[in-house]
Amino acid sequence: MKLENNWRQKSLEALEKQDWGDTATAPTTLVKRCIGLSKIPVGAFTAGDLRLMIAQQFGLPYLVPLAIEELEKDLLVETDYYEGDLLASILDVNLEFWKTNQSYWSEVNRLIRDRKQELGQKKISTAKFESLNLTDAET
Repeated sequence: MKLENNWRQKSLEALEKQDWGDTATAPTTLVKRCIGLSKIPVGAFTAGDLRLMIAQQFGLPYLVPLAIEELEKDLLVETDYYEGDLLASILDVNLEFWKTNQSYWSEVNRLIRDRKQELGQKKISTAKFESLNLTDAET
């Protein structure tokens, strides 16, 4: 997926051309937070915002590249819950996303490749992510 030049200045609602509704009528705190985040520019997301929305499988084509940038700075960044929670959310992204975005899979694989033992010690599972072995697809 080729992203527009100014995609970071747009909200998920604008990028996905979808109205997510009104925070005032959200049935839960989680839904309210997700709706609120859908209305701000994705470039303004914190690592915690990325973790939340990726864990909910929202806006993956836009948020995964931003999360990868955060993980390149600190693979085990702690956002809201524990050291490595953003990475754990990325590793749990649905496999269909990785199949259609193999370059992102390769980038994440590069980041974790030499740190799997450390991730295991921190109880961050790479099993789902690794079940889709796209290493041969790397160029």
